[in-house]
Amino acid sequence: MKKRVPLIVMAAGIFCLLATASCRNDEVITFRSLLKEMADPEAITRFPDPGYRLVQFSSYDRLSIHPDSAGWFANNDYTQFIREEATDGRREYVMLEAEGPGAVVRWWMTFGNANALNSYIRVYIDGRNDPVIEGMAPALLGEGLLAPYPLSSSVSPLTEPQRRGYNLYLPIPFSEKCIITLENDSIIITPERRLPSIYYNIGTRLYEEGIRVESARSETFISDTLAIAECISYLLSGDGDRNGVNDEMKRSAEGVFAAGEECSVTIAGQDLAVSSFTLSLSAVDTAAALKGAVIRLSFDGRITAEVPAGDFFGTGYTYNSYRTLFTATDPGGTLSSYRLMPFRDSCTVSIFNGTPDSIGISAEVTLTPYRWDESSMHFGASWREYPNFETAGALRTGGTGLHPDVNIAELSGRGVYAGDAITMFNTADAWWGEGDEKIYVDGEMFPSSFGTGTEDYFGYAWCRPEHFDHPLIAQPAGYGNFHPGMSVNMRYRILDAIPFSVSLKADLEMWHWVKTTVNFSLTSFYYLAPQL
Repeated sequence: MKKRVPLIVMAAGIFCLLATASCRNDEVITFRSLLKEMADPEAITRFPDPGYRLVQFSSYDRLSIHPDSAGWFANNDYTQFIREEATDGRREYVMLEAEGPGAVVRWWMTFGNANALNSYIRVYIDGRNDPVIEGMAPALLGEGLLAPYPLSSSVSPLTEPQRRGYNLYLPIPFSEKCIITLENDSIIITPERRLPSIYYNIGTRLYEEGIRVESARSETFISDTLAIAECISYLLSGDGDRNGVNDEMKRSAEGVFAAGEECSVTIAGQDLAVSSFTLSLSAVDTAAALKGAVIRLSFDGRITAEVPAGDFFGTGYTYNSYRTLFTATDPGGTLSSYRLMPFRDSCTVSIFNGTPDSIGISAEVTLTPYRWDESSMHFGASWREYPNFETAGALRTGGTGLHPDVNIAELSGRGVYAGDAITMFNTADAWWGEGDEKIYVDGEMFPSSFGTGTEDYFGYAWCRPEHFDHPLIAQPAGYGNFHPGMSVNMRYRILDAIPFSVSLKADLEMWHWVKTTVNFSLTSFYYLAPQL
């Protein structure tokens, strides 16, 4: 039985390609423009123009062909490729083949052993025989060969190299076509086995036909060092005070609030957006306060979020210090959100005391100028709780193997999916997160994003428990990854945000290795066009 904080958010209007294509023909997508978009906090608050689809190429198990198929939860999510090619006497395995215009915008990999680490990557653009990028996979993705941290990062730094997740956020635009291949002489693929274990997820924008994209060249990644540096500076800024906001643009409320009472900050005005929101809670029972203090956001008279504070701020139900671009918890327990949240004329940020006891609440909201227009969207968040959830367990551990898909979010209207988080209370000495994400856009029958494991989706690998934080991914707590305890994972999207014109459904397989009972919650973050 699942419970959820009620949230009904509908947005009217369907994106019309014909009506807008003519005004976008003069725009050119470039490596530099993508970096600028990544460093523009307003970009994700407006429906994308030019429009694109976000698709993910991954090593998911190819037995997963349909929700009703026997292989829907198959778990051999490694060393799966589109095909093998012979090139100049070498074997290259195709991981991605996309027709342009488009751009690779987020790339994750991990490697099961030393032989897997010896993988050589080539990126071919627009049918050219010479790759624009080539090199050993770990160095390209996570060790700074193409770009400095955090555009290139491996996590956790506390983990041995072959157990890390390697993440590349450096965009790779292409005009006509992109093919990414992997070469590794140790690869053996037979009906019985696949060696070594090589996992990948590559998020790619596919722009509407007619959009002009300037393809990357080998020199692109060394000639635009200023744009790279500016993007990195933004990603590492770590706070919402990016616009020189003074005290006149701040609103606050504080006090001791009894059970059922609400602490609220209300703003009226135009051409404004919330740029940061900080919260401090004082309670005898910290866990009860972080779960029972519910964040309620209302923009232009409509509630768009009702999420417990611990989930909204990504700390779970204890204070776990970390920092990303959009949220943070400091060692003293101050919770911060730096997500830009625009509105037309009114906004209310509330903290409802859903605990049985009085708690102290101190909240501060910072505002920034923002020009609202017809492309602007409201920030929203939804929360799903799955208490006392009975996992199926794997067949080889005595379970049934009948793993379920659980829902992260189901959205209607026009919007952009901007990230999600999980808080898990594990109850067994086994890994709970073998499950793949499955994200369906605008009524797709097969998900355009099909992943390879929960930790892979959140940017790390091999269910490692070590703490890490990064501007776009974090594991503030990993105590429950192998043993009973709590784990918290989050992933935020910028260039890999997922637009939808009618609907979006995000599911996650709950694939625990053993049959047990767990408690977990899933939070999603997004922007939705307002209802007319």
